[in-house]
Amino acid sequence: MSVDKDRIRDIALKHALINAVKFNGKASINAVISKVFAEDPSLRSAAKEVAQIVKEVIDYVNSLSIDEQRNLLMSKWPEALGERKVESYRKGIEDLPSLPNDNKYEVITLRFAPNPDFVLHLGSARPAIINYAYKLKYESLGRKAKFVLRFEDTDPRTKRPLPEAYDAIREDLKWLGIRWDEEYIQSDRMGIYYDIARKILEKGGAYVAAKDTDCTPDDWKKSKMMGKPCKNREADPSINLELFDKMLEGRYKEGEAVMVIKTDLQHPDPSVRDWVAMRIIDTTKYPHPRVGTKYVVWPTYNFSVSIDDHLMGVTHILRAQEHSVNTIKQSFIYAHMNWEQPEAIHFGRLRIVGMTLSKTRLKALGIRWDDIRLPTLAGLRNRGIQPEAIWNIMLQVGVKPTDATISSANLFAENRKIIEPRANRYMAVINPIKVIIKDVTEELTAKLPMHPSYPERGFRTITLKPSNNEVIIFISRSDYEKVSVGSVIRLMELVNVEIIEKTSNALTAYMHSKDLESAKKVNAVIIQWVPPDGLTIRIVRPEDLRLVEDEGLAEHAVEQVANGEIVQFMRYGFVKKVGNDRFIYVHD
Repeated sequence: MSVDKDRIRDIALKHALINAVKFNGKASINAVISKVFAEDPSLRSAAKEVAQIVKEVIDYVNSLSIDEQRNLLMSKWPEALGERKVESYRKGIEDLPSLPNDNKYEVITLRFAPNPDFVLHLGSARPAIINYAYKLKYESLGRKAKFVLRFEDTDPRTKRPLPEAYDAIREDLKWLGIRWDEEYIQSDRMGIYYDIARKILEKGGAYVAAKDTDCTPDDWKKSKMMGKPCKNREADPSINLELFDKMLEGRYKEGEAVMVIKTDLQHPDPSVRDWVAMRIIDTTKYPHPRVGTKYVVWPTYNFSVSIDDHLMGVTHILRAQEHSVNTIKQSFIYAHMNWEQPEAIHFGRLRIVGMTLSKTRLKALGIRWDDIRLPTLAGLRNRGIQPEAIWNIMLQVGVKPTDATISSANLFAENRKIIEPRANRYMAVINPIKVIIKDVTEELTAKLPMHPSYPERGFRTITLKPSNNEVIIFISRSDYEKVSVGSVIRLMELVNVEIIEKTSNALTAYMHSKDLESAKKVNAVIIQWVPPDGLTIRIVRPEDLRLVEDEGLAEHAVEQVANGEIVQFMRYGFVKKVGNDRFIYVHD
C-alpha cells in the first residue's frame, strides 16, 4: 500500500503535540501511533512505515520546548487545546445561572470588548472567561451561541491604542482556550458611526454644541448641570446636521464642537444628562496607530458600543457593576433608533489582593508586559501559571452581584492543584553548605522516584563513591541552620547521619544508619541534598515588583528537563526551566 507521507506526518504532528503538551513536553510514541491509527484505521496495513514516520515526528516534537509545542499546537490546531480545557471546566460552566430571557433569542450572542491600550491582565480575564463560558454552556444545551471579539480603539488621545496590543490580546485569549466566532476593530467602522450619528440627528435625537453658535461646549456643560436645555437642543435637525458636517470637514478644532445625545435633563445623575456622542481629537498630535490622521471626529465609548452591540446582534452583556450607569446612558441610543436593548448583567467588583492591576501603574513601571513580576496574562504565562487555574478562579467568582476578593495565594493554590501531578520532583539546595560524611566504607546509592504518586514515570539513581572513607554532599543553608551537633538527619532516600561538628560553612557527620525506620525512631528531619558535582543553578524569584535571584546546586538530572517544563525542587517550590541552568520560581 502506498501511503501519503505528508498526511501521516500532519496527523502524527497533531497528536504528538497534544500528547507532549499534556505530559510535560515528552510525547509517547506508542500513544501517538494509537491515535494515528484511531483517526485513520486504513493506515494499519502500512504499520511499519507509519511507525517510522511517527518516530521522526516524535523526535522533532520532543526537541521543542513546552512553550514552542503549545504555540505550534495553538497555531495549527487551536481547537485541540480548547477542547481539553473545556472538558476540565465543564462542571463550573454547567453551574453558571441561566441568562435572563434566554429563550427569547434564537442565538445567544456574547462579546468581549477590550481596549488595546494595554494587554490583558488577571482582572480583564474575568469578562473574557465568563462570556465565553456562557457560549459553551448554551452550546452544550443544544442552543446556538456566538462569541464576538471587539477591539474598542476609538480614543487615540487618552487611551491611545498600542499597535502590538491587538495581537498580544489575541494570543492571550488563545492561551486561555478562548476562540471567537467574529472579530471587529472599531477604528475600521468609523463610517458606520457617522451614518448612525446622522440618522439620530435627523430624528432630532441629538444636537451639536459648537463655538460659533448660541450653544458652545461650555454652554452645554453649564446648561446640563442646571438641568436646562442648551439653545441648539431644539434647533431644526438640518442645522445640527450642517454643524456635524463642519465637524467632519475639520472646520472645528479639538474642544470647539461636540455632538450630544438628548437624554433626560432631570436625571439625578448629571453624567446621564445629554452626554457627548462624538468629539474632535487632533490626530496630528495624537495619530491613531492603525488609521493615522484619517479621522478627526471620534465616537465616545457609549455611542460606539451601543451601535456595535445592536449591529453585531449581542443579546447579553456581562460586565462589572461600575458599568451600570453606562447601561442607562446607552438606553437613549436604543430609544432614539427604536432598537431593542440587549440584556445587561452586572457582576460585582473583583478585588485582587497582592497584585497591581491598574493599567496606568503597570505602564508607569517601564518594564515589558510579559515580565514575570506582572499580573498580565503574558507575565503569568511566563511565570508558569496555567490557564486552567485562571479559569477555575473566575468560574468560582462567577457573576454574583456582590463584590469578591481573591489573592495571589488563591491563584497559586489553584495552580498548584494543576501542576502538582504533572511536575516531576528533583533535589536542589539553595546557598549550599558542604557536609562531610565519615566512616563510609561502601558506595551509597539513592533511588529517587520522578514523582512519588506516579511510580510508572520511573526512578533515577544517584551513586556516591567514598574517597578515604568519606563522602561529600551539599545541603541548603536553611537546613544547615536548623541542625545542631548531636542531631540525626535523614538524607532523602540515602542514609541517616549524625552531626558531630558544625562550623560557619560546613558540617561533619558520621554514618548513623540506613533505613527510614531508624530515622523515625530518633525523629530525624528528612532533608534533600545534592552530590558534590551538582549543577550550579540560578532561580529568579518575583517578590512584589522586585526580582530576587537564588543561587544553588541541583542534581544533574535537571539537565534533561525541557525548557518551559515545570518541575518541583523538593522543599523549595515549583520552578520553570528557562535555560540550561536558569529557572523561574512559580510558587511554593
